Amino acid sequence: MKIGRHEFETDKHTYIMGILNVTPDSFSDGGLYLKKDAILWRAEEMIRAGCDIIDVGGESTRPGHEKVTDETEIKRVTPVIEMLNKNFDIPVSLDTSKASVAKAGIEAGAAMINDVRGLAGDSGMAELIAASETACCIVHNRRTAIELNHDLIAEMEKELAAAIKLAKNAGIAGDKIILDPGIGFGKTYEQNLRILNQLSRFKAFGYPCLLGASRKSVLGLALDLPVNERLEGTIVTTVMAVMSGYAFVRVHDISANKRSIKMAEAILAAGGN
Repeated sequence: MKIGRHEFETDKHTYIMGILNVTPDSFSDGGLYLKKDAILWRAEEMIRAGCDIIDVGGESTRPGHEKVTDETEIKRVTPVIEMLNKNFDIPVSLDTSKASVAKAGIEAGAAMINDVRGLAGDSGMAELIAASETACCIVHNRRTAIELNHDLIAEMEKELAAAIKLAKNAGIAGDKIILDPGIGFGKTYEQNLRILNQLSRFKAFGYPCLLGASRKSVLGLALDLPVNERLEGTIVTTVMAVMSGYAFVRVHDISANKRSIKMAEAILAAGGN
């Protein structure tokens, strides 16, 4: 799979997408990276630690987050994307569900759109991505959790199939699509655990998959720990993603997750598979 100028062997390795939130209110690192020097320092630190893609976010997606206007989000993310492209040789992803923000981000140099609304939040998103030939990550999301008496994974598969159909009908090439089961988006605690238990089910679609569970509430609830003490829980989910054949993990703590991937892949390689 090609993202920007960079090739990713998505069937052979799990890559790291590092999180860079340029927001004042993100659940984990809100307000930390709002100034140029802090952004450049953090990006350089992430790359040295082994980050393969930097995912820039200009609006928090945590539960109960305050919505911002398209203009505000564009002002937050476009200078950062331009700065990263000028200073580093690494693909930049833009975390947005708004077509106007995605358009501005692509023009600024974003090589990928990470859409937590699964292309359904803005009617122009799929066509924009298709026209720009940009890679995209389709995140499973819903406004309300699936009822407990339903087959959770089967319902998710139906909804992801609909999102893929939307992407294909708009003209997005198959080799530009990544799927994310959307941990924390419209799911209960128990449902998030069940998804993590069955990650390999989503590989059946035939597209590279991404897991974004870093520091999320499912880890805090399982471990009874605050957001800044969820590293071990995140590493467990990363190893499960590797074991399930996922191509990407989206994380905050680059070094520790990089080492966990290296170890898990070494174990898998020893088995001959």
